[in-house]
Formats: sequence, C-alpha cells, structure tokens
Amino acid sequence: MGLLMAVATAFAVVGAARVARHRVSNAADLSALAAARLALIDPDAACQKASAIATSNGVQLTECKITNEIADVRTVLSISLPVVGTRTLTGRSRAGPAATTPP
Repeated sequence: MGLLMAVATAFAVVGAARVARHRVSNAADLSALAAARLALIDPDAACQKASAIATSNGVQLTECKITNEIADVRTVLSISLPVVGTRTLTGRSRAGPAATTPP
C-alpha cells in the first residue's frame, strides 16, 4: 500500500509541474502576441497589455522589450511541490510580423 501511495504521489507531483510549465509558457506566448500587436502603435502600452495578459493567466511578467516590431517577453511562476519544495518556472516568447520576401 505504501508503494502504491508513493507512486501516486510521484505522478501527482510530476503532473502538477507539467501543468505549471505549460501555464507559464502559454502566458508568455499570449503576452508576446498581445505586445507585438501594439508594438508599432504604442510600445509602452504594448508592455502594459502584455503584463495584464500575464497577470490574468496567473503568472508574472518580468521583462518586456520592444525592438522595432518584435516583442520579447519573459514570465515567471513560483510553485510549491510537496516533495521537492518551491520552484520557479520561467517562460520566454518572441512575437512579431512574419518575414516576407519582396515581390
């Protein structure tokens, strides 16, 4: 019974870590897309929008850079796991216009 409980706990910890990893990565992707959309119009508002998107997804935006038309964002999420303790997960994403070739 103890072995079964240990295996179940291990699966639960790994599952929680994977869900958190996906959350921080997805939030970075969505934040970068939101920032890239506003990058040319208002770069300051672009980072504010990225921060709002990250916060609404339960993560913290730690860095937002707008370079020309490219938005580069970083997000973090701290999780507490029963066996391994507190861990900080990071996500990074870049977004901008697709490269086009001249006609």
